[in-house]
Amino acid sequence: MTASVQDSRLKRRFELWDSNGDGAIDKSDYESEARRILQGFGEQENSPKGRALVSAYNGLWEKLAGKAGVGPQGKVSLQDYLRVSEEELVQGGDAGFDRNLRPTIEAIVDIADTDGDGEVNPSEFKRWLRAAGVDERQADSAFRQLDGNGSGTLSVEELVEAVRDFHQGKHDISLLGR
Repeated sequence: MTASVQDSRLKRRFELWDSNGDGAIDKSDYESEARRILQGFGEQENSPKGRALVSAYNGLWEKLAGKAGVGPQGKVSLQDYLRVSEEELVQGGDAGFDRNLRPTIEAIVDIADTDGDGEVNPSEFKRWLRAAGVDERQADSAFRQLDGNGSGTLSVEELVEAVRDFHQGKHDISLLGR
C-alpha cells in the first residue's frame, strides 16, 4: 500500500474517533464510540458485555495515550495518532495489530452476536455497521466479500483479518462509518 493510501485511512479513522470535532482525540471520544455500539444493540453499559466493550475501548485508548506520551486524561493530535499507528499497526505487523485492536474487535463481536453462536450473521453485521455509522446499503456486499470461507457467518478471525487487511491496504472493504 502506498503511504498516501495508508495515511488517508489512518486520517479517516482519526476523524471518526474525534466525535466532538475538536481536532484531537481523548478518552471521551473512545467512550462515545463504545456507547454508540451499545445503543445500536440495546445493550446496557453496566451489563457484562457492556462492561467488556467499554473496557476494551478504554484499553485501546490507554495504549494510544501511553505511546503518544499524553497520559490517560490527555489529548492526542493527528500527528501523534499517525506516528503511533504507524509504529504499532503498520510496522508492528499482524502482532502489533492483534495486540492493539483484537480485544476491541472481540468485544464488538460479543455484542453483535445476538444469537450467541459465536459468529456474526448478515443481519447482526448490518446492525453493527449501522451502529458504527456505515451506510447499510454497503453491508450485504461487504459481508459477502469478507465471508472468505462462504459459511454465511463471520468469525472473530475473519473480522480481525478484515479490519487488519483494510488498514494494511490489502482490500478496500471499509468498516468505518459516519
